[in-house]
Amino acid sequence: MNERSILVVAHARRADTVAAALRVVRALRDAGATPVLPAADRDELAAVEPGLADVSLLGADIPLDRLELAIVLGGDGTILRAAELVRGSDAPVLGINMGHVGFLAEIDRDDMDNAVHRVIARDYEVEERLALSVRVKDVEGRVVFETWALNEATVEKASRERMIEVVLEIDGRPLSSFGCDGMVVSTPTGSTAYNFSAGGPVIWPSVEAIAVVPLSAHALFAKPLVVGPEAAVAIEMLERTDGTGILWCDGRRSHELPPGARVVVRRSSHPVRLARLHPTAFTNRLVRKFQLPVEGWRGAS
Repeated sequence: MNERSILVVAHARRADTVAAALRVVRALRDAGATPVLPAADRDELAAVEPGLADVSLLGADIPLDRLELAIVLGGDGTILRAAELVRGSDAPVLGINMGHVGFLAEIDRDDMDNAVHRVIARDYEVEERLALSVRVKDVEGRVVFETWALNEATVEKASRERMIEVVLEIDGRPLSSFGCDGMVVSTPTGSTAYNFSAGGPVIWPSVEAIAVVPLSAHALFAKPLVVGPEAAVAIEMLERTDGTGILWCDGRRSHELPPGARVVVRRSSHPVRLARLHPTAFTNRLVRKFQLPVEGWRGAS
């Protein structure tokens, strides 16, 4: 049987997360699997828990393409980091929630031992989530930066005191130009994150679509839009913009946008793969996350 390598993603900021990482590593070893840690994580975790100092390193000891799965101990932010780490592989990501209720981490810490057992037994389903391909072009049309996003790509003003001037384009046709604080281009997965805070629509994960939401736009027509999954969304920084903007993808990857820069966002050909043990209705997650009132519900007819 081939050696099974499973990535464990955590950080050392919380004692309970460090203890959970050690527990998961021991459980994987007891089952005959090879636990793997990112180099930065191992350095931080081993400083708190020496028992993690000899865990194999991603890249140095175990190549990316040998990963079977990633177990993530944390919230949605840690899962976004894990998705970045396994990008380019087929390894799905399984989130074990160590803090607040998140939309990506479906397993609570109390179910952690059972989750590891089911991973070892390969008793899980894989759900693919739409991701975004993001390119930045200069005024000559040359691609100067390329990245991706699971939640959202955001064009924002770089200076607090200045707004940016943009023109929004959908499928090669200009829609409107206006001054604003920024633009959010979101996936269904990210619709409950920055998109939600900006007044965008909540999109069920089963719906393939892309949301486009202006931030504090100075325009009559600057409403949230929902376009098809194959649409190309472009945001151009107009030459009259006083200052620069900045592109952020999932709050993790950024690039400066001078006047004349063009950001093109479309569906990525590589979705993000999430491991699910017992998929929960998205409605239930919304109710839990936002503590929505459901008193008086009499049940499905």
